[in-house]
Amino acid sequence: MLERKRRRSIENALPGFLEAMSDGVGAGLGLQEVMMEQSRLQTGPLGSLLSEALSTSQVTSFDESLSAFATSSRSAQVQRVTQLIQTAVEHNAPLQSILFDLAHDYERLNDLINDREKNLTGIAMTIVLFVSLGLPGVIAVIVGLFAPASQGFQLSNFNNTFAAFFGVASLIAVATSARMLGRFRENAWFFPFWFALSMMLYHGAVLMIGG
Repeated sequence: MLERKRRRSIENALPGFLEAMSDGVGAGLGLQEVMMEQSRLQTGPLGSLLSEALSTSQVTSFDESLSAFATSSRSAQVQRVTQLIQTAVEHNAPLQSILFDLAHDYERLNDLINDREKNLTGIAMTIVLFVSLGLPGVIAVIVGLFAPASQGFQLSNFNNTFAAFFGVASLIAVATSARMLGRFRENAWFFPFWFALSMMLYHGAVLMIGG
């Protein structure tokens, strides 16, 4: 989860970084000079990675430093941009316009990714909350009101079966939501929590309402 947050932070900062590089190249600065300047100006993980990579350019080539920067970012976007920049330099392409176009392209791309993640997160949380909390809570209220243990109803086996059912349903809901977001492995740690919470909610609500 932390790794993904770090990667998305880098990718969201990428368009601004590319636009600043385009401005610097347009002002007559060399690519290495612009990147050195941006390594000091950029905040967050992007600036830190860039500073670390460029610090090795004193003992290695600039191209190797760029490659190290792309690899350490662990971002497909950064790696693709780095390859395009290196290719543009090799072929003496108009670097300023290329950087400017890349900045706007990746800005649109990241806006789409962020909007999609926001929408999917809302849907995923709705599924988890309904299945893991809402459903067992409603059923527990019904059972507690209309078949309370305080009035002699013997529903121990029934309640245990339903609690297990809600636990399994909660697992499926959380796993499905995590899969929707592409974070199955990251969220696997939370599966037991939701499983136990759903079961405890059902048993607790039945006992509180039905006695």
